[in-house]
Formats: sequence, C-alpha cells, structure tokens
Amino acid sequence: MIRAVTPIILLFISNIFMTFAWYGHLKFKTTALWTVILVSWGIAFLEYCFQVPANRIGYQTYNATQLKTIQEVITLVVFSGFSILYLKEQIKWNYIVGFCFIVLAVFFIFKKW
Repeated sequence: MIRAVTPIILLFISNIFMTFAWYGHLKFKTTALWTVILVSWGIAFLEYCFQVPANRIGYQTYNATQLKTIQEVITLVVFSGFSILYLKEQIKWNYIVGFCFIVLAVFFIFKKW
C-alpha cells in the first residue's frame, strides 16, 4: 500500500512546485523576463527533486502509462486549485466537462481488460 501511495504524494508535491514554476510569475507582469525565468528554473529544480523519486518508486507498482496518467490528473487538480486560489480565475462548466473526459480516460487506462 505504501509503495502505491508514496509516488502519488510525491507527484502532488512536485506538481505544486511545477505549477508555480510555470504559472506563478503571471502575477508579476512588470518583473523582467530573465528574472522570472531564473526563479522558475529554481522552483523547477525543487519539482524534479520530488518528481524523479515519484516515478522511480512508482514504476515498481505502476507502468509508465499509468504513472503518466496519474501525473496528468494530479496536474489538473493542482492547476485548478492554483488558478482559483492564486490567479483568481473561475472554473467554467466546459472545463469540468473536459476534466470528466480525462477521468474517463483514467478508467480505460487502469481497467484490466
């Protein structure tokens, strides 16, 4: 059980860092581009410190496609929270429908046929 949950926790942490690395600078419109690039690289380094072990550990339980699917769902969850709480954007109905289709993809990827 620990082996199955640990990569998911690590992927959540890594996605929080990556979301800030990719989108956190959007609130700092007047900051020089070279500055936000360097800060984003520093944040991305922290992301990799969690992402690489997550995939290394996760590959003992999940295959690569399953790991990527887990990562994508976590990315959408983290990004949704980030865009609402940090960027103050709204989630629209069509976003929710699109996310539901992604959940359907998760079903097909993890279903033992």
